[in-house]
Amino acid sequence: MATTDTIDVPRGLKGVVVTETEIGDVRGEEGFYHYREFSAVELAETRTFEEVWHLMAYGGLPDDEQLAAFRARTAGLRRLPPEVAAALPAIARASALSGPLAGLRSALSLTGAAAGFRPLYDIDPERRLADALAACSAVPTLVTALHRLGQGLEPVEPREDLTYAANYLYMLTGQEPEPARVRAIESYLISTVDHGFNASTFTSRVIASTGADLAACLVGAVGALSGPLHGGAPSRALDTLDAIGTPDRIDSWLREQVLAGERLMGFGHPVYRTEDPRSRMLKGIARSLGGDLVDFALRVEEGAEAVLAELKPGRDLHINVEFYAGVVMELCGLPRGMFTPTFACARVVGWSANILEQAEDSKIIRPLARYVGPPPAALSPAG
Repeated sequence: MATTDTIDVPRGLKGVVVTETEIGDVRGEEGFYHYREFSAVELAETRTFEEVWHLMAYGGLPDDEQLAAFRARTAGLRRLPPEVAAALPAIARASALSGPLAGLRSALSLTGAAAGFRPLYDIDPERRLADALAACSAVPTLVTALHRLGQGLEPVEPREDLTYAANYLYMLTGQEPEPARVRAIESYLISTVDHGFNASTFTSRVIASTGADLAACLVGAVGALSGPLHGGAPSRALDTLDAIGTPDRIDSWLREQVLAGERLMGFGHPVYRTEDPRSRMLKGIARSLGGDLVDFALRVEEGAEAVLAELKPGRDLHINVEFYAGVVMELCGLPRGMFTPTFACARVVGWSANILEQAEDSKIIRPLARYVGPPPAALSPAG
């Protein structure tokens, strides 16, 4: 029973407002979300990643002069401290079974330590922003180096003359990427920069509320992102297409999964009650790239919508961002083990914006839990 100083809330904090933010909003009933008042999908379709990063970091879109300065500043932060670069082979070996995202937790923590990141409450806003830009610039370098080392390849040094998205693909493959692939990945990155108080963003803000340094906040966010119910789903959605295999198996496979109570990876979202706007945009990108995989994905989507409408009427289950994100990344040549690390290269910008906003509030986030176990045992007197 609730007391006068406690408030019961739904499991998972569903529908609970925990703070105020100027960063963005997700309107699930409308199928719309924005970054600082700008439609995120329109930004993904019309702007560069650096412009959106500037918007998240400074609160406004840059003019040409500001954009040039911002690009130069962040591109100059891509190289890793020597002691971090020297440690990456050992981190890659230690995380060989888990992949680059697991290695990123250690590498990001080490990067913050090597750069001298200090507790958020001990530094001024300018230093916090500098730490955020340094961390965001380093993440693509870290994950691509860890991936290549895990494949027995040497890391590729970043190039300052390439855009964020182009440099990411270059460091991943060692080759300058085709413009169509750069734009496809850039649009994906922009569309996933931020998305309300999702699990990883909330995690980053909880840690930030303690005053911990920015790297600690980001490491916690990466840990939350790694879960298959959050950022760990893009490759699993693509695995669904592999499991179905051929068009004649679509209906029977989907029915079997739904009737068995299994989750269809790439379908459903805890916020949207209509089509995920990110998926709609990514479907368009996939169609522009074309190919058998796209044709098959479209047929699976159509089949899944029909099966879910029949077997789970009224649930409004549609594809989410992971479904076509996996298709787009596969078509752009990204290994499946790099799907979620690529997601992290975008979301780190949104996490950082939320961390900086949280750092302006000195109140620690400290909710309660209701104990439901056995009554406390009485201790016997000491003999």
